[in-house]
Amino acid sequence: MNKIFNSVNLIPEIQWVIAIILAILVFATILFWFWNRINPSNLVDEMQLRTRSWWIMCIIFLFASIVHPVVTYLALGFLSFLTLREVYSLLNLREVDRSVLFFCYLSIPIQYYFAFKGYYTLFLIFIPVFMFIIVPFLLVLTGETKDIIRSMCILPTSLMLGVFGISHLALLINFPEMNSNGVSGKALLLFLIFITEANDIMQFVWGKIFGKHKILPRVSPNKTWEGFIGGVISTTIIGCLMGFLTPLNIWQLIAISSSMAVFGFMGDAIMSAVKRDFGVKDMSSAIPGHGGILDRVDSLSTTASPFFHLIYLILITS
Repeated sequence: MNKIFNSVNLIPEIQWVIAIILAILVFATILFWFWNRINPSNLVDEMQLRTRSWWIMCIIFLFASIVHPVVTYLALGFLSFLTLREVYSLLNLREVDRSVLFFCYLSIPIQYYFAFKGYYTLFLIFIPVFMFIIVPFLLVLTGETKDIIRSMCILPTSLMLGVFGISHLALLINFPEMNSNGVSGKALLLFLIFITEANDIMQFVWGKIFGKHKILPRVSPNKTWEGFIGGVISTTIIGCLMGFLTPLNIWQLIAISSSMAVFGFMGDAIMSAVKRDFGVKDMSSAIPGHGGILDRVDSLSTTASPFFHLIYLILITS
């Protein structure tokens, strides 16, 4: 047990984030409890259910973020495994495709090993270059060509969403430029998770309160311009307030936070379109009030890689 915690070094900034997150959860729990007692409604019931789920998810994320890096990598790798499993459980795959799934799952430990060892180039090219060739070729080797183009599109795309994007969270932890000259990879990881999930909450809240003008009525009727704009503005403000976790100046914080809000919205919209194609409301019921694992990490799958590379670009050019 000591080996798990012996590398925990909570800098004051991370301690502040943990305190802020716990304070927000306590406040939300008390607020919605009183609200439900005074004016019960389906919306309040939903918010209470979501808050209970947020307690569980935040504790898991915080634990995985502050303990020994090996534990963090294992936790994030398992998260990628769960997202792939959710996608594959809903796909109407051909019987011959199932033999290729083993190699898709095998890409998870390989990708996270590259991240853990800091093999930056191999990390960047393994899935978008090599797996985008290997997976289609393995499908060809099955000898079944009917509907093969569908499988060639679906399986590599699932790796991009479920493994490549999320694995950038792990790359933050040990990457040299993210852990030198006063920069903390774990602090950056918490910053990204915090603003990404805050953006999801803010867009949901603003949309519920003021939402009238739909953005994507045929894909996700609940997404509105009011929710999107309110979420971007709120996330930008929150990002600036949480800027002590980063090496960024105020203008860089505004640019990064607002762009992450937009990328987060894109990830949510992409998954909404996928779910509509599947004919389901949620990817699964793994998280009460939130749907499946991928329903909650869809935004992280599209914010993690842009965040990492934008931060890296800022650090090497400053």
